[in-house]
Amino acid sequence: MPSIPLWQLDATDLSRLLQSGEVSAQEAVQSSIDRMHAVNPGLNAVVTDLSEAALVRAKALDAAKGPKGPLHGVPVTIKINIDQKGESSSNGVVAFKDMRAPGDAPLVKNLLDAGAVVIGRTNVPEFSRRCDTDNPIHGRTWNPWGRHLSPGGSSGGAGAAVAAGIGALAHGNDIGGSLRFPAAGNGVVTVKPGVGRIAVYNPSQTVERGILAQQMSAQGLITRTARDLHLSMPTMIAPDARDPFHVPLPWRGPAPQGPLKVGFSLAVVDLPLDPQVEKALLAARAALADAGYVVEEVTPPSLKEIAFEGRSALMTESYQLMAEDIARYGSPAIAGVFEENYRRTPTVEMKPMLEMLARRTFYARQWSVLMAEYPLFLSPFHPLPFYAPGRDAEGAEGLRETIGQSHWSMLGNYLGLPAGNVPAALGDYPEGPKPIGVQILGQRWREDLVVDAMIAIEDRLGTLSQQLWARMDNRMG
Repeated sequence: MPSIPLWQLDATDLSRLLQSGEVSAQEAVQSSIDRMHAVNPGLNAVVTDLSEAALVRAKALDAAKGPKGPLHGVPVTIKINIDQKGESSSNGVVAFKDMRAPGDAPLVKNLLDAGAVVIGRTNVPEFSRRCDTDNPIHGRTWNPWGRHLSPGGSSGGAGAAVAAGIGALAHGNDIGGSLRFPAAGNGVVTVKPGVGRIAVYNPSQTVERGILAQQMSAQGLITRTARDLHLSMPTMIAPDARDPFHVPLPWRGPAPQGPLKVGFSLAVVDLPLDPQVEKALLAARAALADAGYVVEEVTPPSLKEIAFEGRSALMTESYQLMAEDIARYGSPAIAGVFEENYRRTPTVEMKPMLEMLARRTFYARQWSVLMAEYPLFLSPFHPLPFYAPGRDAEGAEGLRETIGQSHWSMLGNYLGLPAGNVPAALGDYPEGPKPIGVQILGQRWREDLVVDAMIAIEDRLGTLSQQLWARMDNRMG
């Protein structure tokens, strides 16, 4: 047995102990459950406690002959906007809170097939449409670093949970930054897969999502360390006929021939780059260079145009397909954020919409050509330090300083490219410490290269977990 509590181990170290039999699934799961019960009351990250079922599953795994799969006994959480059989997929909406999923979404099935144990389901904003996490059913999720920080959204519960030690892995999803905002705000790690990488389907759905939602959203995991993504993400890639556009390519692509070139930019579109964010980016660049990458400053093609048109096209689709439901079922808070988003990024008529969608291929070609030379691209994720809870609901300025600065984030979604986020510093601000994440875009289908680069950064700049847990212990007395 290790000298530290099992919940403190990342998924890679925990899995090694589980695979060898040095630790039982019941011990690993119980440790995470104990941690959840100790810290979740102050965070509200997990809103459905599945402890009882988790321990039953862990006992069954221990009784089986040999490990079930690479995640045998590893505790995980699932976001409440994805179907898990028998559980509510409310998406934070009061009208949907009693709806029960008739079956598992592909990613849930794949995680269970790999031996993972679901200990709880994590919180979201209403309709998963904010970059903060609060809803009328479950209330607000708090950031484990302190109440001066939002946990991000829409996978805010997932980010807060895994950072705090509630499960080694946390499922989330991302249509405009919903994996990367929580990773950045909570000081943990993720990679948003490219379009088609992970099979997507909710058995409870009655209509199909809009075509842009299909093309821009992705399922993924938030982890405590970058190496955990190499362990866990391949388990989510399995053929599933329910997603006819899924491309089940192997996780690992061909090994690079020679040093890998990385494009680098400090470019911002609207507000200036915060000095501490810039310092973190320069540290990440130096870390990659020290690891043998060739990092060169590159002007990012069409950054402003891609961000604006991506938001405008997605807003147009969302307004046409979701406005009635938000008006009918949503709270005044989500209705206000949605309407302010509409005022900030107006919808467009049919012809301009079709022209924008046509230009999407032009922008994708620009980046495809660029990434033939630079398979990775290091950039800001957000030009500002992370924001306070509820900032996105504070009118035009609040939106401008939160989702309005997601130019680099939107690029990954609109073009369907993989994009990772890894902490590169812990910023020192008057209101308190703030993790600073940097983004790494990757060549299409090369999530593995993004993760390799994040590991290189993490190996040189360290992780934030121990600092966070010490702060949490001090607050808890």
